[in-house]
Amino acid sequence: MDSLFLSRLQFAVTTAFHMLWPLLSIGLSFMMVILEILWLKTKNEVYYRHERFWLKIFLLTFGIGVASGLVLEFEFGTNWAGFSQVVGGFFGNILGFEGSMAFALEAAFLALFIFGWGKISNRAHLVSTIMVAFGASLSAWWIMDANSWMQTPTGVKIVNGSIVSINYLQAILNPFATISFWHMWIACIETTIFFVAGISAYYILKNQNTEFFLKIFKISVIIAIFATPLQVYLGDLSGKAVGDYQPATLAAMESHWNTNPAGTGATWHLIAIPDRTKEMNSFVINMPIPGLMSFLDTGSFTAQVKGLKDFPPEDRGPIILPFYSFRLMVLIGFIMVFMMLWALWYWVKGYLKYENASKRKWFWKIWYWGFPLGFIATELGWITREVGRQPWIIYGIMRTSEGVSNLTTFQVMVTLTAFIATYVLLFALFVVFVRKIIKTGPDLKSPIPKLKEAKENA
Repeated sequence: MDSLFLSRLQFAVTTAFHMLWPLLSIGLSFMMVILEILWLKTKNEVYYRHERFWLKIFLLTFGIGVASGLVLEFEFGTNWAGFSQVVGGFFGNILGFEGSMAFALEAAFLALFIFGWGKISNRAHLVSTIMVAFGASLSAWWIMDANSWMQTPTGVKIVNGSIVSINYLQAILNPFATISFWHMWIACIETTIFFVAGISAYYILKNQNTEFFLKIFKISVIIAIFATPLQVYLGDLSGKAVGDYQPATLAAMESHWNTNPAGTGATWHLIAIPDRTKEMNSFVINMPIPGLMSFLDTGSFTAQVKGLKDFPPEDRGPIILPFYSFRLMVLIGFIMVFMMLWALWYWVKGYLKYENASKRKWFWKIWYWGFPLGFIATELGWITREVGRQPWIIYGIMRTSEGVSNLTTFQVMVTLTAFIATYVLLFALFVVFVRKIIKTGPDLKSPIPKLKEAKENA
């Protein structure tokens, strides 16, 4: 356990923790835009009361997300000084764009969004809600863009450890940027709708405000009809992009050692135990469809897929972690598609009506237990992406070992321990407050703010 390993572990812990909150804050802000539009359009107070109920959880996720995100940005200087010294002139700008452009926008409209009910016009309040959601999504764009550049570095020329030229357009629009952003953004939406649907299922199981939460459950199902299959499609595109630009990563994700002969196609492994010493899988269970891996990775059943043996041993990253993280992520993705189809079928059959809802206990239990699926799938996808990139911190240009700071093992261990303790405390507080919000339930009695038109404020 040297300082390199501990620094990687620390960044992994802080990233895994931080990621939980933007998933919800981006998704909930999008959900609240929909609810406010529905409220203004229909004048049905249930949409307003739902927006105010989910706003409480949004504010919790926003606050923890900001605090944990700042830690990540500081770690580039504290733990990855070698990386920052080489590319800080470009990479720091990208992170600066996120702070000055996205976070500042979100923060500027947040006060209007929280305190503007009944004080500004309905249109002005809707604009503030939209801008909060847009700022959160724009923040995700810049963060994903920075990470995508590390995966497919373009537009930056590095000579003798220094940047000598930058083409910002090429760097920002690197090959992974767009697909990575949309894959993550839909993950935020998908995670949130399953979280919202899971909490709704809890209330329905308890026969508390059943009709109220059936409304948001149905809205979640409608969004899931589009989000779940779209995420499967985006995941497929992302996998093919990995094959195009990071063939060694793809080989590790598939535990694929030998390049398949032309015209035969590569077999997809359902389960594998790789043996790095013998450069083979000591145990494997294959899918019985010939050429399935070639098809999944390239779109052709007979395409060649490079094996790990085509790359020097020092350029091969971990195998077991990305292999199983990828498969579990895909499995959860299809489970979420199945749950969406199940809910849609129940809706068509009339089982989601108020008078029938309480009779389908197992349906609601499955949805309740499924509330963390999006979080788990996204974390697994991030593990696949980041561990699969190893041993590179900038793919093909700088190794992770070259980017680490000159710290002692003890120094990193102290900060790692402190972060873990802090994050455990923050997560516990989040759970406590969310449980309190859920136990208290939605406010169904307070006065509805008067919908003011812009001319009233003139």
